[in-house]
Amino acid sequence: MFCPVVDNFGDIGVCWRLARQLAVEHGLAVRLWVDDLQSASHLIPSLDPQQTSQVLMGVEVRHWVEPLGDVVPGKVVIGAFAATLPESFLTAMARCVPRPCWINLEYLSAEDWVAGCHGLPSPHPRLPLTQHFFFPGLDTATGGLLREADYSARRRGFSESTFRKSFDLPMRAPGECVVSLFTYENPAIGELMTAWSQGKRQVLCLVPEGRVLPGVAAWFGVIGLQPGDRLRKGHLVVKVLPFVDQSRYDELLWACDLNFVRGEDSFVRAQWAEAPFVWHIYPQQDDAHLEKLNAFMTRYLAGVAPSVAHAAEDFWRAWNDGREVGTRWSALEAVLPELGSHARAWSMKMQASGDLAGNLVRFCKVEIE
Repeated sequence: MFCPVVDNFGDIGVCWRLARQLAVEHGLAVRLWVDDLQSASHLIPSLDPQQTSQVLMGVEVRHWVEPLGDVVPGKVVIGAFAATLPESFLTAMARCVPRPCWINLEYLSAEDWVAGCHGLPSPHPRLPLTQHFFFPGLDTATGGLLREADYSARRRGFSESTFRKSFDLPMRAPGECVVSLFTYENPAIGELMTAWSQGKRQVLCLVPEGRVLPGVAAWFGVIGLQPGDRLRKGHLVVKVLPFVDQSRYDELLWACDLNFVRGEDSFVRAQWAEAPFVWHIYPQQDDAHLEKLNAFMTRYLAGVAPSVAHAAEDFWRAWNDGREVGTRWSALEAVLPELGSHARAWSMKMQASGDLAGNLVRFCKVEIE
């Protein structure tokens, strides 16, 4: 598997999660090539960025640098997120008998065209190789979403009190609304925090260290925030958490009444967490990301009471536009119970599509045979 790390953690988050699941649950030998080990180490604490090759949790992680050298391709080759494979590696693939099953693991999208493109072949223009598009998705006509086999058991065994103690958080106060804030920079952050601080309900906002911290610090009028810092203004308390690994991030989502998420990996985990969430989609040129946002909202909120759907859509759009979220917070807060019930039903619906790792293994077995 080849993973190009762009500028966030969604790409390596997806690839590391998939690689672990293929190794642990399916007993496969997995070699993960990563072009930025330093960035990956934030998500994988046991990773040593100075080591060009290491085995972690059953996955061989290698530093992807050019030239790649002589490498024997595996039976399955995955290029994540339109990764351009090294020319020498493609040539080696073409020499293999039989040739590897070549997968182009695409980005997640709720758009209607995805189902028609999932699994389609794409011949290489020069070499006797064919790659197949594999799309994560929200129905049985796609590859589904990543979900580990032990997820439900971990969820049942979760203790909110133990989680809060581990981060030096007091017991939940009566009526407290607990929010996690893992998002990109957003000019609306100050307006939202003002609404929280002036609201009738106490809000505890848990912020993992990351790109949104400078905006939070600016609103409080401080310079720099570090894990462990705690700030209060009005009815709002902000607690800064360290950047956590993937299993602990699941726990953070479970501990909250509302989760702000971003990109792809945290977006998928929020759907499994069975709690209301707000998605900050990765911005693209010409606002192409808004089509993907609208496509998901249409699917996600289908069948929800119109007033509830309107409150959610209105806030999501405002958050992604970076404006006027303060006036929309009260409407969203009022429908959080209904959105919580819907989130649980949505999770059950998504599970019916199977998990992406298992669907990928079955697809590749057919292609190899």
